[in-house]
Amino acid sequence: MNREGQPGHIDHIKQTNTGAVYRLIDLYGPISRIELSKVSNLAPASITKIVRELYDAHLVKETEFNDVASRGRPAVGVELDTHAWHYLTARIHNGYLTLALRDLSNLIIVEEQIDLPIDHSSPWLDRIIYQIESFFTRHQNRLERLTAIAITLPGIIDATKGIVHKMPFYNEENVPLGPRLRQRTGLPVFVQQDVCAWTMSEALYGASQGCQNVIQIVIDDVVGASVISAGRVLHIDSSSRIEIGHTQVDPQGKPCYCGNHGCLETIASTGSILERVSQQLSLYPESLMNYRPVTIENLCDAANKGDVLARKIIDHVGTNVGKIVAVMVNIFNPEKILIGSPLNAAASILYPTIEKCIHQQSLPQYSSHIHIVPTKFMNKGTIPGAALVKMALYNGSLLVKLLQG
Repeated sequence: MNREGQPGHIDHIKQTNTGAVYRLIDLYGPISRIELSKVSNLAPASITKIVRELYDAHLVKETEFNDVASRGRPAVGVELDTHAWHYLTARIHNGYLTLALRDLSNLIIVEEQIDLPIDHSSPWLDRIIYQIESFFTRHQNRLERLTAIAITLPGIIDATKGIVHKMPFYNEENVPLGPRLRQRTGLPVFVQQDVCAWTMSEALYGASQGCQNVIQIVIDDVVGASVISAGRVLHIDSSSRIEIGHTQVDPQGKPCYCGNHGCLETIASTGSILERVSQQLSLYPESLMNYRPVTIENLCDAANKGDVLARKIIDHVGTNVGKIVAVMVNIFNPEKILIGSPLNAAASILYPTIEKCIHQQSLPQYSSHIHIVPTKFMNKGTIPGAALVKMALYNGSLLVKLLQG
């Protein structure tokens, strides 16, 4: 390696080790420095140096605890010091913006849901920045040390640069969301596609915690997928991601905001599902859906009661999604498939349809052991954004910035 590359290499090792130690303290604290050295496989001198830096920055604190391996007086260990470290999480969606101020333990300090009309004369990015700055102003008496901003939203996004290339609902293209917010606030800004961020939150706190290989499928306002392979969310640090919502399944189908026609999202998104229900109501005069508002909740309830139209609609979604998932199973060989969807209320209809496609189209040795389960969370709040910050602490990228002041 040349000399110019050496400092960067050393800095990367330091960042990785610092993040690893922080993660272990988070998982096992209070924990002694000796035990940290054992579980991290780092030399005691390295542990002492890293813990001292974290301690001086008020990111960890010392505490006495009862160690079963020791006798006499309590042992002295370290645990996270999350007091007075705050960050902002935001979720942008169809017609609204959710903002939450959290501390580093993920505790919500204050949360608001703000209307973000689709049709508006002001530029979309200007409105986002205005709402965030107004949020900070309203709650300035509760603000402590701000560490970062994490934003999740649907669309086609370059997470490495914070650029929103295309977004549904608002018809925005190539928006420099991350760079503009960094410029205005001086804070690190993490921007991530919401399905990928949701998968991170399930890996950290939810249904895929402790799993090594998982496919997560989202059937909601948008349709998407994310993959955990060898314990890591794929493409988390790149501009690429797993894409199924914009895979064409009907060449003669409806136009999609991505520029194509007949994408899976134009068939399986909740908006498309409800549109299909409305179009077919006249063909099923005895359907329960003729006598109640056309909503996903009512559709699932009708399907569970044996309604022919409702079951047909959900079966149609399951078949189209299942065909794509079957291909993914052959590629990634997962131990589990997570489904994040309001259609989980009719899981007894949706899941068998997806499973049937998987068993028909995937290799038996890959498909025979698979379990389909619901996600722990729904993609409604700011937990996915909190997962972005947690991952940035664990990989050391945010910690380095905090240590530098």
